[in-house]
Amino acid sequence: MLSHDVVIVGSGLAGLRAALEVVGHLDVAVITKVYPSRSHSGAAQGGVAAAMANVDGDSTDAHIYDTVKGADFIGDQDAIEIMCNDAPHVIVDMERLGCPFSRTGENKIAQRAFGGHSFKRSCYSADRTGHALLHTLFEQSMKKGGKLQFYNEYYLMRLIVEENICRGVVAMDMKTGKLEVFHAKSVMFGTGGYGRAYKITSNAYANTGDGISAAYRAGVPLQDMEFVQFHPTGLYQHGLLLSEAARGEGGYILNGNNERFMANYAPSKLELAPRDIVSRSEQTEIIQGRGAGPKKDYVLLDLRHLGKEKILERLPQIYHIAKDFIGVDALEKPVPIQPTAHYSMGGIPADNDCQVVANERGDLVKGFFAAGECSCISVHGANRLGTNSLLEALVFGTRAGKKILEKTTEAKWAPVNESREISAARREIDQILHNKGTESLAAIREELQTTMTDKVGVYRGKDDMEAAHEKIRELQDRFRNVKVDNKKSVFNTNLTEALELGHMLEYSELIVAGAQTRQESRGAHARNDFPDRDDKEWMKHTMAFRTDDGGYELKYRPVRVTRFQPEERKY
Repeated sequence: MLSHDVVIVGSGLAGLRAALEVVGHLDVAVITKVYPSRSHSGAAQGGVAAAMANVDGDSTDAHIYDTVKGADFIGDQDAIEIMCNDAPHVIVDMERLGCPFSRTGENKIAQRAFGGHSFKRSCYSADRTGHALLHTLFEQSMKKGGKLQFYNEYYLMRLIVEENICRGVVAMDMKTGKLEVFHAKSVMFGTGGYGRAYKITSNAYANTGDGISAAYRAGVPLQDMEFVQFHPTGLYQHGLLLSEAARGEGGYILNGNNERFMANYAPSKLELAPRDIVSRSEQTEIIQGRGAGPKKDYVLLDLRHLGKEKILERLPQIYHIAKDFIGVDALEKPVPIQPTAHYSMGGIPADNDCQVVANERGDLVKGFFAAGECSCISVHGANRLGTNSLLEALVFGTRAGKKILEKTTEAKWAPVNESREISAARREIDQILHNKGTESLAAIREELQTTMTDKVGVYRGKDDMEAAHEKIRELQDRFRNVKVDNKKSVFNTNLTEALELGHMLEYSELIVAGAQTRQESRGAHARNDFPDRDDKEWMKHTMAFRTDDGGYELKYRPVRVTRFQPEERKY
């Protein structure tokens, strides 16, 4: 058994920022599925939002309102106020740590426009902002010294919670296959989102929802799983992200008739409307036969009018992705795009200090924290505004670290039954490795991802969701007979892929169940059969609890409203 005061699972922005608050005071371990600099935070491109007072008229109050409205009024407003008020301080903090933000001619941090924001509020580093922030934090965590140990390429197997006290985790060393119990006074998850449940997604292959599944299986509910954001500018057929920065710099979206159609859907914001609105507008154009290409199944991102200098200076990654993956030179031609599953608004419920919530009454799981995309503090509600994700990870990663330091300093060690925990993890592995079934892992995963993309995507309908739910249950049954060819222990990616698929099948059912039950359209959740928002009935958060028989039960908790009452959402 390995013991550390604090165990942080995940080495993205939230995990590393929390670690910085604790290192030097306590013994800290960071467990990560990938090498830290490969964490998915590094894929974020466009920027990080903050009202920096560089832009006339902008304010933290304006940022708060934009975020509440962008969330379609189901975000918890006290948490949103914390995030937006802390934003300028977080940016200054990251700059002082060494993050190389792009600059203006006056040597201020450069800011660009982003969808749903009323002002140019996105602080950026070209179109590699997440990369710059992530490497800055990793560098600083290594520099700070103290008792900090990274366990790279360890796969999370179990969260240990007994008597509502979090006592540690079980993880597998992917290099050797050895199972380890990590005993801790406090555990934080910063394990990212669950976009790989979809076929067309901007998410990294590692984003398979392992953290939320471990929490769910340990008895922690999951909140608002039905709210999955679709980014409007995913590279056609690949889903790779072409940052909203392209539109922030003035890019156009065209249909197959070369029309800038967003004037028909969001006349005041055009291409800079929130992502849910732009994605639905694109999908509507495609459904109604105005898409581009031989199959009329995509639209076009046009950057040509921006000019070579601006594209290569401010949008270099977008340019190279389009050229390298589909052979389109954005200097000469519009780039084919389609909505892509991008961000998970739902996840592990937590309070404003990132302490995990145990039930609909708001009771806490002692010693368990969550921040970043795996958490649902609900600053994003039903739809996240662009550049608020990196902000959330930094703000609440910092807050998590401060609260962890406070709570862990006064906490006592709770016992862990090491042999029981190892045996439980070993049973799950052996069930896969020694299964004599004939079902194909790849086939089940392909069918799941295709089902989620086709039937629980940008638009959702009763019949499609019923079919999706039935299909997921069929795939869950087939998964019990899945065959894994590689039986070895050393770096068995066949095994980890099977474990990931088991998680995806479990929480995908919760996405569908929450969407079926929520009989309204709100933010990224758009139902053909219930096209209107219903504040009287559905101004509440969905909470999914795992039952003893492996099923689920849905309960609800109220939205926290402080200043802004729900209003019609127009752009």
